[in-house]
Amino acid sequence: MANFPIIRIRTRRKYYRLIFTGLMAMMMSLIISAALILVKAGYSDHFFADLLSSWGLAFVFAWPSAYLCAYLIQEHVLSRIEFY
Repeated sequence: MANFPIIRIRTRRKYYRLIFTGLMAMMMSLIISAALILVKAGYSDHFFADLLSSWGLAFVFAWPSAYLCAYLIQEHVLSRIEFY
């Protein structure tokens, strides 16, 4: 088995929420776009072209909404729960 080097990126802590929500929005919009295309049209020869076009549009809406929801939940909901 090949030993690939681990790539590490250093960045400031203040970008954590932005990066986290960006990656979550990217993955969730891809999964949801693929599922909706499969349910609506089924698998076809142009499935991946349709997926890329719908995924781009879905991501434009998913990232800001994920960022806003993460902020609201962390600041206004989780701050009122006492974890132990």
